[in-house]
Amino acid sequence: MCGIVGYIGKREAYPILIKGLKRLEYRGYDSAGVALISDNHQLNVYKTKGKVADLESFVVHKDISGAIGIAHTRWATHGEPSPANAHPHYSSSERFALIHNGIIENYAVLKEKLQAKGYQFKSDTDTEVLVQLIEYIQQNNQIDLLTAVQLALREVIGAYAIAVMDRDNPDEIVAARKSSPLVVGIGEGEFLLPL
Repeated sequence: MCGIVGYIGKREAYPILIKGLKRLEYRGYDSAGVALISDNHQLNVYKTKGKVADLESFVVHKDISGAIGIAHTRWATHGEPSPANAHPHYSSSERFALIHNGIIENYAVLKEKLQAKGYQFKSDTDTEVLVQLIEYIQQNNQIDLLTAVQLALREVIGAYAIAVMDRDNPDEIVAARKSSPLVVGIGEGEFLLPL
């Protein structure tokens, strides 16, 4: 079973996200990843096949700064275990990053529509289809991330718990769920997504 962790607040996000992923390891998984909006406003996505410890080794000497981030452990459903199929997934412009638990049943149809509009895919996952759909809707309608997510999810058939970040809005994480659990923790000046 996959695991989702998110953090936004005043503390450094990375240590909190890694600690959360380690607490979810008992579920079993084949890859792990993290997305952070750094102190210099870059959206950095790091992901590896294997364990959380492999992710920790991978990010040594990389920019893991920032007080906002999302992280994920994946158990493959669409696409083999690989760094390309691990979460989080970037949108084409690398403006958005998304993590997802569940299954998008109509992802193949949505993927074909997006490919017809020029979108290219780097993974075999249903999750990448969703982040590309969100970007397509946001760009074509010039709307905020929350509205783009709401409109994209109207087109989705399946079960999901998602968390999405926007490089251009480093003060928010948009989360949504349908037929899949999602918990929001509220602290003093911070929010957590443990699942």
